[in-house]
Amino acid sequence: MAEFELFVSKADFKFGCAHFIAHSGFRERLHGHNYTLSVKLTGSEEICSDGYVVDFGDIKKETRAICKLLNERFLCPMKSKSMKITEEGAQLCLRCEDGAYFSFPKEDCVELPIFHSSAEELSHWIWCNLTRLALCLFCLECIFIT
Repeated sequence: MAEFELFVSKADFKFGCAHFIAHSGFRERLHGHNYTLSVKLTGSEEICSDGYVVDFGDIKKETRAICKLLNERFLCPMKSKSMKITEEGAQLCLRCEDGAYFSFPKEDCVELPIFHSSAEELSHWIWCNLTRLALCLFCLECIFIT
C-alpha cells in the first residue's frame, strides 16, 4: 500500500496575537507573537480516480479562516482554572489569582475552549478544527506553528 505525505504551506498562513499564560502561582506579562502555520497530511490509500487525495482548496480555505480568526486578537483561554473570566457589557474581563485585572474589548478577543494559551494548546485547537476536513482516507498528522 502506498503512503503519501502532503505539505500545505502558504505565505498568508500567518497570524499575530496577544496572550499570557497563567497558572497557580505564576502569570506571564501580556505579550504577543507572530506565528506561521503549515499543515502536513498523510495518507495510506490510493489516489482517487480524479487524481486527488484531498482537495488542497479546502485545507487552504479552512487554514486561512483560522488565521483570520486569530489575527490581531487576544487569545482568551475560557477553561482557565486560574482566572475568573466575565463579560461586563462589551468587555471581556479577566481577574488572575495574583490580583491582576485585564479588561479587553470583546471584539478584540477570541474565546478559545482551552486551559492555557500556550503554543501546545493552540496547536491542538487548530488541529481539532482542521481534522474535521480530513477524509476517511486521509489523516492530519501534524501542524507546524513557528
